[in-house]
Amino acid sequence: MGRLFGTDGARGVANTELTCELAMQIGRAAALVISEGNGGRRPVFMIGKDTRASGAMLEGALVAGLCSVGADVVLLGVVPTPAVACMVTGHSADAGIMISASHNPCEYNGIKIFSSTGYKLPDAVEEKIEAIVLDGAREIPAPIGGEVGRVTVKTDTVDEYVKHVASSVDVKFDGLRIALDCANGSASATARKLFTELGADFDIFCSEPDGVNINDNCGSTHIGNLQKIVREGGYDAGFAFDGDADRCLAVDNNGDLVDGDYILALMAEDMKERGALKGNAVVGTILTNMGFHKFCRDRGMNFIAAKVGDRYVLEEMLKNGYNLGGEQSGHVIFLDHCTTGDGQLTAVQICGLLRRSGKKFSEFTGLVKPYPQTMVNVRVTPEGKKGWKSCVPLSEAIKEGESALGDSGRIIVRESGTEPLIRVMTEGENEQQILRIADELAAVVKEFLA
Repeated sequence: MGRLFGTDGARGVANTELTCELAMQIGRAAALVISEGNGGRRPVFMIGKDTRASGAMLEGALVAGLCSVGADVVLLGVVPTPAVACMVTGHSADAGIMISASHNPCEYNGIKIFSSTGYKLPDAVEEKIEAIVLDGAREIPAPIGGEVGRVTVKTDTVDEYVKHVASSVDVKFDGLRIALDCANGSASATARKLFTELGADFDIFCSEPDGVNINDNCGSTHIGNLQKIVREGGYDAGFAFDGDADRCLAVDNNGDLVDGDYILALMAEDMKERGALKGNAVVGTILTNMGFHKFCRDRGMNFIAAKVGDRYVLEEMLKNGYNLGGEQSGHVIFLDHCTTGDGQLTAVQICGLLRRSGKKFSEFTGLVKPYPQTMVNVRVTPEGKKGWKSCVPLSEAIKEGESALGDSGRIIVRESGTEPLIRVMTEGENEQQILRIADELAAVVKEFLA
């Protein structure tokens, strides 16, 4: 993980950690690095944002930085993260930037950069930008007159994105009654038009952003609200997006949660039956439930575990030509349709499966029998997050826990890529045992690293 760009871009509390000055510096450095990568011609950057109050502030700073080095900027407005990737590739731009902190609270914001291919920037390119911003490794030019960058506004991004996602299925959704939770985020700008286009009978919730209510007791990080809505409202399915709509969690017709592992399972089986699963494989992460591993083995599919983070899932997919991958958190990548995780595309693919099969959603969700799994997040100091691997008491506690679990479970301790947290995950056949071990490990983290 880099010093500036974590697993999902540069992120922090807007205006104190992720300042206007830093955003401008990132813009200037990115313009220089991308320009050199395309032979020195004037680069074109496309910028989208979610609904946070700080989005316009950081957008202005980025625009100033980019234009001051001679890059042109196309403003996309409030759009999902995958829409930025889609626009970059569809219009041959040199790079795209999404201003978002995804599922984090409103005070956070982030800067995520895509290359001309629609994929997140490679580590080597991010490192060049970091070296300029943090170390002053390069002198940045300051063009004048007509060489300064220009700014334009693209007003049809939503329509173009909706058309692209809708084209990924060959059926209409008439007969399906759906509940949509937009997290008061980016999906608020697109979901209504998308599901209207596909003919669904739907109700939309949490789609009135005010700059501060993004992810506030709604969306994929607060799925309980949608479960209640679906259960009491008699819906066929419910879908909850996060702030920038690049992830999706689902709720079946009984109101039961369908997480990323379940989604991968039902889509993998469907794609395999249709001959569309490339390499007969699915890419997940080290956190993917052990029950999903068994699901793949039982059905003769290969499971590949990447590091946590959708960028690492994507790397494995590209390396071996796979077209389906994702995370338990709801980042699902359908590489035949998009270069990054797309929550609304995921919802559309699930609805397409339901419509083609004529089955109830709950008839699919028994595919995976998950092992009991728990995650405890412990807030730590910056020093604790940086040095947790050398904490002897924690190492000893992990060894004791692993010994107690034996071959019937596992422990994964890691730092968050976006927040000041140490995450403790335990998984195994005995639920009470894994809960106890997780609590014991979390207590050690809190004592020595918080």
